[in-house]
Amino acid sequence: MKVVIADHSHSKYAEIICETIKESAKVRGTGIAERTPEYIIKKINNGNAVIAIHNNEFAGFCYIEVWGDNEFVVNSGLIVHPNFRNQGLAKKIKTKILEYSKEKFPKAKIFGITTGLAVMKINYELGYQPVTFSELTSDEAFWNGCKTCNNYDVLMRTNKKMCLCTGMLYDPNHEKNIKHHEYNSKVLNRLKKIKQSLLLKKNKK
Repeated sequence: MKVVIADHSHSKYAEIICETIKESAKVRGTGIAERTPEYIIKKINNGNAVIAIHNNEFAGFCYIEVWGDNEFVVNSGLIVHPNFRNQGLAKKIKTKILEYSKEKFPKAKIFGITTGLAVMKINYELGYQPVTFSELTSDEAFWNGCKTCNNYDVLMRTNKKMCLCTGMLYDPNHEKNIKHHEYNSKVLNRLKKIKQSLLLKKNKK
């Protein structure tokens, strides 16, 4: 298994990346913002993506977005193909793209938003901290990217203060971001209950 910085030779995987993202959203029944093959190709050609390949077969992907004049960097679109799940690949991809983001944008705060507890756990172990949306970028273009998510109405109803996604921030200027961050199950279980409560309220609407 190779986890590498994507380049133009990986553009051929754009279609399957988008299809995997779309199918994952259906299975989870929660929000994953869809992306077009053209968008994925642009990220790959700009050197702002990490891809996992096994014997020329697509295995996983994640890309970088930059907001607020390089003040914020987002590691977004994490996906692992069903054939390669439950092998620890997601953490390998997240680790690779975090290190790459720190190298490429050394002064930026790095964040992500997710509904998945597994991703939250990985982020927490890498040194990310749960934060309110007000601590993330205020760039409208970023939040517009959530429009294809089926939970977008929750985001709008709360005036972008919260959603089923949890914001997690890695601030390189904070000493609390350590390489081997201890997994705190109480924190993530509390976040899970908050998200479940939001989902219940949404379904009652």
